[in-house]
Amino acid sequence: MSGMRTRTRLSVVITAASLSACALRGPLPPGAPPAGPLPSGTAQPGSPTPEQPPPAAPERPAAPAPRQFHLGPAASALVTQAHTQAGGGDYGQAAATLERALRIEPDNPLLWIELGRVQLSGNNAAQADAMGHKALALATTDAGAQSAAWRLIADSLRSRGRNPEAAEADGRAGSLAPR
Repeated sequence: MSGMRTRTRLSVVITAASLSACALRGPLPPGAPPAGPLPSGTAQPGSPTPEQPPPAAPERPAAPAPRQFHLGPAASALVTQAHTQAGGGDYGQAAATLERALRIEPDNPLLWIELGRVQLSGNNAAQADAMGHKALALATTDAGAQSAAWRLIADSLRSRGRNPEAAEADGRAGSLAPR
């Protein structure tokens, strides 16, 4: 019985010593070869073998592709409804309808532009300007949406008599996409 205990204790001591040696070395950095030699005939990880060409340099990530924003079916239906409401002079209801659409697609700059147009029609140029800037922030990869946002900003500035700034905003809109 004591021989069995001695072997058990010995295996526990050996296991503990192995684990502590690993802990002292610490984790290897990603891509680092393992410590110690590999069995003969085995190549180090990452080193080229006669059958394997050297690893290629990592590719740079591509720039994000330009994104063109579109309205989904539900948002599109709400925009149509808002146009009808605004056409009838009910700008408050049209804005509420567009806010419903924004709950569906909050990051769609086209909806912010629509809401800004309704605000501008309802004589709320400061809100229209804010909506234009929000749309501009969201439309970083869509030149058409950026242009429309700048045109909204220009119209809101013009309605407040800030014509030089409106002309500058119109220029920015024109440089992004022609009318």
